Amino acid sequence: MRITLLGTGSPIPDARRAGPSTLVTADGLTVLVDCGRGVLMRLVAAGVLPPMLDGLLITHLHSDHITDLGDVITTRWVMSPVSRPLTIVGPPGIREVVDHTLASLAPDVRYRIDHHEDLTEGPAVTAVEVQPGDVFTMGSATIRVGATDHKPVEPTVAFRVEIGDVSAVLGGDGVPCAGLDELCRDATAYVQTVIRDDLVKLVPMQRLQDILDYHSTVAQAAETAARNGVGTLVLTHYVPSLQPGQEDEWRALASPHFSGPIVLGDDLTAVDL
Repeated sequence: MRITLLGTGSPIPDARRAGPSTLVTADGLTVLVDCGRGVLMRLVAAGVLPPMLDGLLITHLHSDHITDLGDVITTRWVMSPVSRPLTIVGPPGIREVVDHTLASLAPDVRYRIDHHEDLTEGPAVTAVEVQPGDVFTMGSATIRVGATDHKPVEPTVAFRVEIGDVSAVLGGDGVPCAGLDELCRDATAYVQTVIRDDLVKLVPMQRLQDILDYHSTVAQAAETAARNGVGTLVLTHYVPSLQPGQEDEWRALASPHFSGPIVLGDDLTAVDL
């Protein structure tokens, strides 16, 4: 199994970092987790074309995690030589978001059908709403759904992708909680959004201070990994943006709490499990 950090940025535009998105590939399975700003450019840079996607998992409905939903739907549709339904899985509310996204794409869909003889119908998309505790399959993977705590954003979920004895937990946003602990237990890898609370606290802006109470710090992510016997900790969605040369500084915040490998870096950083 390979985890590729397609986008490691945040809602704040960053010339070096795309919006939150992670790619999981293994045994013929290609799954996108969240679809932030610029995701398809990073996807292609990782060697994956949109028609190759087996599914899209959405952790929550914050705008930075679904910014490019329309682009994923449209580009996968127009690039696929045959009709191939796209399954989009997310918390309650994802169906409404998908329906509205498809409605916004209606003129474009009509133009393309009118122009291309081989396009006779619009994108085939199935939106599936899941709850913590749900288990489903996608290709060769078993995917488990867990609860996360990103209040007041509700509901939010994390996913555990399992193939054989290898597992990766995609934690999304949020603070440590029992649901996340349960999902992470003995996982091969754990991917978590993190903030540097020490740096955020220095910025005299209330809207930025507000993020402190609903995102894991680097140390908290490390503690979650250690507490649950995780093999490798993967950090992403850095707030503030991880600057060149700061990797060891961020890693040093996690290492006192977690003794295993700690992966972080630029977009397209990948780890093989």
